[in-house]
Amino acid sequence: MKTILICALTFGLLSGCSRTQTVAASNDPPAAVVEHAPDRNIITMERPERFVITPAVTRREADQMQANGVVTADVSRTYAVNALSSGRVVDVRVRLGDEVERGQLMLRITSPEMAQATSEYQKFKAAESLAGMQLERASLLLAHGAAPRKDVEVAQDALNRAHIDTETAAERIRIQGGDAQHLSPVIEIHAPVSGTIIEQNVTSAAGVKSPDSSPNLFTIADLSRVWVLCDVFENDLANVHVGDRTILALNAYPGRTFQGPVTNISKILDPVTRSAKVRIELPNETGLLRPNMFVTARFVAQVATSRIVVPSTAVLRLEDRDWVFVKLDGKKFRRTEVQAGIVNPDKMQQVLTGLKAGEVVVADALLFDREVQTSDQK
Repeated sequence: MKTILICALTFGLLSGCSRTQTVAASNDPPAAVVEHAPDRNIITMERPERFVITPAVTRREADQMQANGVVTADVSRTYAVNALSSGRVVDVRVRLGDEVERGQLMLRITSPEMAQATSEYQKFKAAESLAGMQLERASLLLAHGAAPRKDVEVAQDALNRAHIDTETAAERIRIQGGDAQHLSPVIEIHAPVSGTIIEQNVTSAAGVKSPDSSPNLFTIADLSRVWVLCDVFENDLANVHVGDRTILALNAYPGRTFQGPVTNISKILDPVTRSAKVRIELPNETGLLRPNMFVTARFVAQVATSRIVVPSTAVLRLEDRDWVFVKLDGKKFRRTEVQAGIVNPDKMQQVLTGLKAGEVVVADALLFDREVQTSDQK
């Protein structure tokens, strides 16, 4: 009987241990299964022969970079026209954009300051005339022994002083734009040089203030030679050098280009745009280039280097990134991100990084991408 009881207890304990082990085993996590996600840049295309492919080739060419700019007047050939007296405009003879010749009448101003200067000149002129008569009288009396030499000397000094005052008043009239030989409160402003009026800040009946508190009445520029100022971002400044050749295209003249050298690179960056002004100087005898014309400039380096090039149609621009489709074995293609460079006149585009010479790419990336999108929708 004792033997049977011991066996029963032993069997119960063994059964309990077995159930505990079974429950513990059921709580263990399932074994992890690693699944490899397909590469979304690998594309399988049925009938790949429909797409033209072309190899990436290496050739030596000058690096190029593009920037936007604007035509401006040459500062050294620009002249300000001002009046040194305040007053009111009574006549304007020229307008913005007119061609003027040196000495040409531009406008007339009636000036209270000129009227005052004219009045003072006339007073000094009268005083000089009186001093001259007094000297003549003193000299006559001295000759007859009726006056001492001191009176002649005093009269001579008075005449000299009057002459200085007269000359000073005449010079003041000349500086203010008048003529002592033709006294008038009206000032005539003449063109200091020949050129084109590129700025006008005055109209008929307008008030003219002194030069230190008002803008130029006119600005005249000699446009036979002009500047093109381009904004080059700081990341690209290392690629631009003084002396580099530039090819300029203007919206006003489709299909026509102009060329000129880089003559100056600003040492100061614009704090807002983070760009520097790059100056290009061009001859403009025909007058085709006009201030404020928009320009697209392509900077060409002076030294040629080896670059990988593909047809420009082989590069696809998506979401501010450049892509090409590289042909793999069989029906497979790989979408590859690249850093694209400038497009050359022969429609070949530089690829700076992301592609090796000899790799074969789809010649029409846009058509290929459309076909991929259509296949994904199906």
